[in-house]
Amino acid sequence: MAKYLLLFTLTERGRETIKKNPERIKEVHKEIKELGVEVLKQWAVLGPYDSVNLVEAPDNKAIFKLSTELGSRGTI
Repeated sequence: MAKYLLLFTLTERGRETIKKNPERIKEVHKEIKELGVEVLKQWAVLGPYDSVNLVEAPDNKAIFKLSTELGSRGTI
């Protein structure tokens, strides 16, 4: 399994969701695992991105699927 760094910036909707329900982050980690990708580490950061995530996935196809799924939600 390969490791990947994912950089995320939350939309206004995403920030509101996390503010109202911080546990949503853990729920998303479970959803990510169901897509075959595991979150190894996650850091909140300052600057143009809100978080940096170290994940492990079987291949680029799995990361593409994950990125497409998360991006289509309108929260990142």
